[in-house]
Amino acid sequence: MTKNKITDRDNALFEAGIKLGALYHQFTGSPVNLKTASSLEKAIQESISVQPFVENISVKIDRDLLRSKLNSEFGYTELQGPMLEVKITVKYGSSRVKVTMEYDSKLNYPLMRVEDIE
Repeated sequence: MTKNKITDRDNALFEAGIKLGALYHQFTGSPVNLKTASSLEKAIQESISVQPFVENISVKIDRDLLRSKLNSEFGYTELQGPMLEVKITVKYGSSRVKVTMEYDSKLNYPLMRVEDIE
């Protein structure tokens, strides 16, 4: 059996996918309201940014969707995947990849995808 050479590009894509999956599963379900959304965005960004190979990350929580999900009695809800818009840049060796996660209304799903490979 011939082994294929694993490239920096392969590892960068793998690392980027791991970051998105970890972020999604670590933070969905977190309590959030309009007052705490900014601090949760910052916490997510800071948590993921310390992982190896992360060059840049931005996290935005859709305030309109958040507002529509707030519990009227307690004033908060749980963070849900469709609320998240995430952009991550991973640099591994000579390769840089940009990945995103955002809600796709046609699929009714927070879709993760590769945006660019350098």
